[in-house]
Amino acid sequence: MARGCRARPHGSLLQRIFGGRQRISLKEPARQSGRLVGKAGGAGGTCCSVLVPCDRGLLWSPSMVSTNPTSAGLTEEQKEFQKVALDFATKEMAPHMAEWDEKEIFPVETMRKAAQLGFGGIYVKPDVGGSGLSRLDTSVIFEALSTGCTSTTAYMSIHNMCAWMIDSFGNEEQRHKFCPSLCSMEKFASYCLTEPGSGSDAASLLTSAKRKGDTYVLNGSKAFISGGGDTDVYVVMCRTGGPGPKGISCMVLEKGTPGLSFGKKEKKVGWNSQPTRAVIFEDCVVPVENRLGAEGQGFSIAMKGLNGGRINIASCSLGAAHASVLLAQEHLTVRKQFGEPLANNQYLQFRLAEMATRLVAARLMVRNAARALQEGREDAAVLCSMAKLFATDECFAICNQALQMHGGYGYLKDYAVQQFVRDIRVHQILEGTNEVMRMIVARNLLQV
Repeated sequence: MARGCRARPHGSLLQRIFGGRQRISLKEPARQSGRLVGKAGGAGGTCCSVLVPCDRGLLWSPSMVSTNPTSAGLTEEQKEFQKVALDFATKEMAPHMAEWDEKEIFPVETMRKAAQLGFGGIYVKPDVGGSGLSRLDTSVIFEALSTGCTSTTAYMSIHNMCAWMIDSFGNEEQRHKFCPSLCSMEKFASYCLTEPGSGSDAASLLTSAKRKGDTYVLNGSKAFISGGGDTDVYVVMCRTGGPGPKGISCMVLEKGTPGLSFGKKEKKVGWNSQPTRAVIFEDCVVPVENRLGAEGQGFSIAMKGLNGGRINIASCSLGAAHASVLLAQEHLTVRKQFGEPLANNQYLQFRLAEMATRLVAARLMVRNAARALQEGREDAAVLCSMAKLFATDECFAICNQALQMHGGYGYLKDYAVQQFVRDIRVHQILEGTNEVMRMIVARNLLQV
């Protein structure tokens, strides 16, 4: 269906966003404790990296104006989505990013505000409360939100993936039961595939689901589950048949189901604004009506979900890298050594140019893969793997180089660049490790 013809029962996303809403204005650079924090000009567009006041001092806030180089090739509608997401990141996320990290706060109310803008079910169909947007629209939105808090945006991307899986593979009763409350973020979702003994080898998972009349009885456990224990809906891959991928089915469980419990909250290097726990099933009884699709379809559902999840997490990496480039720009301009700004040093100029070039290349790969996935192209899965591999590797290198440019200051938690480094590191591991991404690409090339 053509973009302009998509049904949106509650009005277009733009109407819902802009109805009665006032634009966020940029603030001028400020000084605190004698330290300048302020603007950094960008080639091809005007950018401000504003550090806004909060209870912990001055924190990073992304604010884009005028001709934004990240908007190249986007439609006017997509540019509006981007502006709204950047405004939300600036006002609602960035001022709290460090506090959420330090105190390990799961920012439920902030995410519900994002859902009011349509960000709770971005690519879910409108008839169950979704925004009905494309995969490219989604990538643009997640990149923008990630400049405000990468960890929180990454959880939102997982939540969106779960909502899409129910929307795409559930029957009408399941869609209307679960999706509306997920799209509004009245309820939150977690994706349960990884187990203590099956990470990259997902098809070897052991969590069992034995059929007993009109129910399944689940036994086993899942590891590293984002939102585990704090979320309400769990999309679970479990074994209903024999070994291998064809024996796996997909179930939707609700918090409070007897036999469903959770492990301790994990202490992590990054991603601290979202809890991570083991999810445990001990004679956990689930109605057959909660199975998504047919028996044996679960692994296919999981992989199709992950194709989009890889684009989503790569998009979050783009946002962190973009923010880090701006922070590096600012630091090189303000910091002086040997009697002149670091920005006058040609070596650092070249490194900054390389960072910006790799960021743009990664963005193009991600957006190309998003289009391929939306169009259902035969090469979509391998392009998603390439984009995830390239973008997460390159964006981590960009963030790490930005920290290096800050010198000792970059290692202090008062400076946002270190948090982008910590939050983005896990993107090379989850949604399929980058080693597995290389395997997928190689197998496609060699047809083995």
